[in-house]
Amino acid sequence: MSLAADRAPGIRNFFDENGFYLAENVYAEESVQSLEIEFDRIVDQLEQSGEQINARWESDKTDELDGGESRIIHTHNVHRYSAVWLEALQQQRFLDVVEQIIGPDVILHHTKLFQKPPEEGAPFPMHQDWSYFPTHLDTMIAGIIFLSDADAESGGLCVFPGSHKLGRVENSAGRELTQKENPAGSTASDILAEYSLEKAQPVNAKRGDVFFFSYLTLHGSTPNRSQRSRKTVLAQLHSGKDYLVSQQGPSHVNEQLVLRGWNHYMTRNKAGT
Repeated sequence: MSLAADRAPGIRNFFDENGFYLAENVYAEESVQSLEIEFDRIVDQLEQSGEQINARWESDKTDELDGGESRIIHTHNVHRYSAVWLEALQQQRFLDVVEQIIGPDVILHHTKLFQKPPEEGAPFPMHQDWSYFPTHLDTMIAGIIFLSDADAESGGLCVFPGSHKLGRVENSAGRELTQKENPAGSTASDILAEYSLEKAQPVNAKRGDVFFFSYLTLHGSTPNRSQRSRKTVLAQLHSGKDYLVSQQGPSHVNEQLVLRGWNHYMTRNKAGT
């Protein structure tokens, strides 16, 4: 099955069925070149900062994938570094696809930069994202903007089509599901053993593509064993008719930036924080 939905009846139908949608050529090559220049400038600034910028997951599952040592350069919120990246998030074609998935009111929760260095780029074990920033209506999606071609060798994303229909897997890290969410009594370990990274479907994306997926979709990524860097920026977005129930820790900044339409749950207190 193609990850692109060119022959599907519509973006929303494809997304609802599969939990993802690959939008091709969202950003033209000229735009990608400008975005990559800004991306590299951000990475240079990070490397000179003296901060901890390696976002490798410390876990046994990561060790199994990379042998215990790898790197991935990371920062939140590229739009706080670069006006060019803020403009990219407001690009019409990008938002047109988002609107077809979650509706006309589009709220930015945060962005993340990831650079997987050549030969030692860190993997991510299979997981869901919902537990970090759960929303009332589960409209939260991610849009990964590719600045380099991606495949399994270069540490590309892997997904399980339709896995969002499992609902919320508690922490995706071995804790049991609630009885309501999991009446059959399976554990997260059981589910992740069945939906292993080795069995997942790789996302073969090109520069300028954007891969959108639900925060309930099981996904992970392989180590970068190639000779080139893998460069991506992820935008986390939700409907303006949805809201965060909670947020786990300070690691994800809730920007609440309206990229299109209206934020129906904004208040004076929220606007001032």
